[in-house]
Amino acid sequence: MLTAYLPPPNLGLTLIHVDTDIIVVDKPSGLLSVPGRGEGMDDCLASRVQARFPDALIAHRLDMSTSGLLVLARGAEMHRRLSRFFRERQIDKRYLAVVAGLMADDRGEVELPLICDWPNRPRQKVDFEIGKPSLTRFRVISRDPVANTTRVELEPVTGRSHQLRVHLASLGHPILGDDLYGGEATALADRLLLHAMDLGLFHPATEAPVQFHSDAPF
Repeated sequence: MLTAYLPPPNLGLTLIHVDTDIIVVDKPSGLLSVPGRGEGMDDCLASRVQARFPDALIAHRLDMSTSGLLVLARGAEMHRRLSRFFRERQIDKRYLAVVAGLMADDRGEVELPLICDWPNRPRQKVDFEIGKPSLTRFRVISRDPVANTTRVELEPVTGRSHQLRVHLASLGHPILGDDLYGGEATALADRLLLHAMDLGLFHPATEAPVQFHSDAPF
């Protein structure tokens, strides 16, 4: 559970795309996607967007600590269509992360089943008996031998909670700034160095493919 929620100041939305059917926004790190449980946790990306676009409905989420692209539907029908695309994995997502250590392989896959670690929630854990199938593809962008870090592109084929964070930590390369799975890497950055940089989807009104990009702020 969160012990203190200190969302970033509301300095206005970073809008990537707006039309009559969808809104694509760049979420800052430290902001919840939807309201949290408990007092003082109402401030979130969804409420900030709805203050300007009352018909906006959130169709997916990013972890509070993760920054980057998030798409909202405008109205119930567009939300139904967009939610179906996510449910049927017809959304192409790419993330950028900086991880501890020098990854040996230039590309590869991590396929480890995940389940909530209930006594330690919101942590997730690998569980080969009851975990849900989870697949992440990765591609190394660059390695920094001096800092002993690797810049890596991540594709979550499935969309489990904390999937990228747990999968990278399971490889021995936790994401810098990860306060749940980072270990010593937690102190190597002042935020989680994970950013949703590319989002490809079928437009829910026209079903034409559309692509959006956001440069990582790190």
